[in-house]
Amino acid sequence: MLRITLLTILLTIVLAACGPLSGLPASPVHQTLQPTATKAALPSSVGGSLASIPMGVGQGVEGGWFQLYFTDPSDPVAAQTSGGPDDPLVAAIDAAGSSIDAAIYSLSLNSVRRALIRAHRRGVEVRVVMESDNLDRSDPQALKDAGIPVIGDRGEGLMHNKFVVIDQAEVWTGSMNLTDEGAYADRNNLIRIRSPKVAADYEAEFDEMFVDDKFGGERGRPTPNPRVTIERTLLQIYFSPDDHVQAALLDLLDNSESSIYFLAFSFTADPLGEAIQKRAQAGVTVSGVMDADQMTTNSGTEYDAFRTAGLDVRLDGEPGLMHHKVMIIDGKIVVTGSYNFTASAEKYNDENVIVIHSPAIAAQYIEEFRRVYAAAQP
Repeated sequence: MLRITLLTILLTIVLAACGPLSGLPASPVHQTLQPTATKAALPSSVGGSLASIPMGVGQGVEGGWFQLYFTDPSDPVAAQTSGGPDDPLVAAIDAAGSSIDAAIYSLSLNSVRRALIRAHRRGVEVRVVMESDNLDRSDPQALKDAGIPVIGDRGEGLMHNKFVVIDQAEVWTGSMNLTDEGAYADRNNLIRIRSPKVAADYEAEFDEMFVDDKFGGERGRPTPNPRVTIERTLLQIYFSPDDHVQAALLDLLDNSESSIYFLAFSFTADPLGEAIQKRAQAGVTVSGVMDADQMTTNSGTEYDAFRTAGLDVRLDGEPGLMHHKVMIIDGKIVVTGSYNFTASAEKYNDENVIVIHSPAIAAQYIEEFRRVYAAAQP
């Protein structure tokens, strides 16, 4: 009898030490803060009714009024720099009938450059705004040589936007720069939104820069439709610095009830970091992945503060950049766009942010979170 009891105790200890075979908890639970970072429970893998989009490299889903894409630098085929999210963007550019307005931080994707020139040559009005520091690349020069008007910003900050408006009817945006690295070496997201109202918002921001020559903190045109509902899905549209994005994010964080997951290329904004810590202390599950290179080169990063507070915040484990600027709140709200969680994004840069209230879309971003988290450094 004593031998059986001892064996039972020993088996219990071994099983407790091993934990789940997958290494990931099956469902969210409230985390207990420890002096050093602990592993927060990740949401369980979630599916949905969205249709998968076949891709050579990356992941894509179709949702009627939107298409959502994620890059996949871990795929060996990514080295061929083809078959990724630039392919559907090029197809949309090739289908454009009247206008293409692109606010591009940087451009080196030959596929996009060729598509823009094709559109221009068949009579589509193509206009481009870029970050001035990146105008000396061969692809922007090729656009100008083809007769496409390309202007640079002249502000103190960056023209850091990443969006394309086609035929005043659809918008492509997210974290992906239109570069070989952005589409194939880095972790990024790209979303296509079919909505004339959303397109009008981005057109107003584009004209503020291209027509009015206003950048950064210069007060520009108002956003025509800051709140748009598409098929019962609420979208909130923001442009920085005009729209005080940080205040909007703080409101979302302060009202979080169950979970905050984030993927952050750069995170140095103390107010956002403090808000996340407070919600964790209130019992909200918090987990995040930050870019390792940015953590070592940035001053004032929130990474050390998160770890000291015992939050499950990790550094990415992939060779390229973890370039997302994403928050997923309560499994139903997604923040994405060009806006890094920094003072520069808030005060100086031209940035675009979209907040999407959709459990189905949030589920897709959670899947991407799980992919990035699985490769992150513990």
